[in-house]
Amino acid sequence: MAEKIKCLIIGSGPAGYTAAIYAARADMKPVMYTGMQMGGQLTTTTEVDNFPGYPKGTDGTAMMEDLKSQAERFGTDVRFGMVTKVEFSEEEGGVHKVIVDDSTEIEAQTVIISTGATAKYLGLESEQRLIGGGVSACATCDGFFYKGQEVVVVGAGDTAAEEATYLANICSKVTMLVRKDYMRASKAMQHRVNKTENITVMYNTEIDEVLGENVVEGVRAVNNETGEKTEIPVTGVFVAIGHKPNTELFKGVLDMDETGYLITKGKSTKTNLPGVFAAGDVQDKEYRQAVTAAGTGCMAALDAERYLGALA
Repeated sequence: MAEKIKCLIIGSGPAGYTAAIYAARADMKPVMYTGMQMGGQLTTTTEVDNFPGYPKGTDGTAMMEDLKSQAERFGTDVRFGMVTKVEFSEEEGGVHKVIVDDSTEIEAQTVIISTGATAKYLGLESEQRLIGGGVSACATCDGFFYKGQEVVVVGAGDTAAEEATYLANICSKVTMLVRKDYMRASKAMQHRVNKTENITVMYNTEIDEVLGENVVEGVRAVNNETGEKTEIPVTGVFVAIGHKPNTELFKGVLDMDETGYLITKGKSTKTNLPGVFAAGDVQDKEYRQAVTAAGTGCMAALDAERYLGALA
């Protein structure tokens, strides 16, 4: 027999937990399935300094534990598990069927999707080992910790150019490593990079290895035309080659843009299907911050509550 619930939350980052807090306080008795990475992307960040309410900063994992505890205090049923199949109703007031771990069936009146996005990395062993030890995929999140230091930005698009110019205001020197002999960024962004004195762009260049045992001490870069290798002493490596929204499960079911981000209506969190809402990085490719994700989590719970209220 399928378990029948009012509100199902898929994903457990700042958006999911905030949605859970609001939904639980509205007596919607939410059930959350965390996914394989409990707490989401923030658990790969060692220090969080820019989330309101933590004057001394906090640890990413600790902050997610705080949010989890708060959601549970109001009655959220937090479960470790992975949603593997969805059958969403297209009718107003219809029941949304979800399968968890290929075995457990849930029937929910409302579903809040907060599955987030995954940063793309280069895939080097040394890079993966030093995530949180100097390797980051978010300059806005972690740039502050490299104030006055020298860093590397990997990438050639608008995101990489934005991160490099952002870091240039904080760091003493920024070196951009661009794989091809040109940048993909818009002309306006390229112009901004080129006129920033402490940004150096190295074309036809890739990272061969990130240097350092426990923290980043530099990178070994290789020119992919000549094969020449160069060691660049830096304390931070910012990988800006894009994000992939975790939306494979919803392809052909929910409306999404060309890169896979879920499309929500206007200023709401409503998807194209009634009773299905999306919050956090799964529908936001612009800001991608914990605090903005939390904000949309609140919106999704309020949207879900109003949806149920209109059906009553």
